[in-house]
Amino acid sequence: MAQTQPCVLVVEDEGAQREVLKYNLEAEGFSVVMAENGDEAMLLVAEEQPDLIVLDWMLPNVSGIEVCRRVKADPATRQIPIIMLSARSEEVDRVRGLETGADDYVVKPYSVVELMARLRTQLRRTRPATMGERLSFADIILDAGEHRVFRGGQTLHLGPTEFRLLSTLMEKPGRVWTREQLLDRVWGRDIYVDTRTIDVHVGRLRKALMVNGGDNPVRTVRGTGYSLG
Repeated sequence: MAQTQPCVLVVEDEGAQREVLKYNLEAEGFSVVMAENGDEAMLLVAEEQPDLIVLDWMLPNVSGIEVCRRVKADPATRQIPIIMLSARSEEVDRVRGLETGADDYVVKPYSVVELMARLRTQLRRTRPATMGERLSFADIILDAGEHRVFRGGQTLHLGPTEFRLLSTLMEKPGRVWTREQLLDRVWGRDIYVDTRTIDVHVGRLRKALMVNGGDNPVRTVRGTGYSLG
């Protein structure tokens, strides 16, 4: 199984625009969920925990600005990057969007190529392993592009699941991941796996990381899950 695809939530009330975005995002290798209004968007943010949100300003009922404000006010979701789309091109509107918490602001009509580039820039910051980046923690280096791991200059041999598990932990050192969050990130949203399975793979990862006498960098947080460092 490959590294799970980053999930992008597209919030756009115009059906044709939603389909264009969905087509281009899927062509880039992303998983896509869609909402056509602010209320639906908030439900999907809670249910799907997307990796990035492409958010139209003008939405029926709950506006895009209000969706942005709510997402960024919630500690559970404030780390999700938001790219706001708007026909409003005045500087005051850009400033308002960014001050509300949007990570980027794109004016309509926009270049799809440029939007995809901006999206990849945000994901390199939040999910670097899925974008082929090189990650490091202490003496551990993970090269996502070449699918190789080194510790203390020595090559480590990890199975595919252990590699995805380590890349997730290395993207956010110090963050405590619950078993459910790790299963969702490592195995994907559409596959059922017993949560106890994560303990087995963490054990294998620890064994691989300690093969040359290194210490154990994967910390167990009792009653919660696991953390790197």
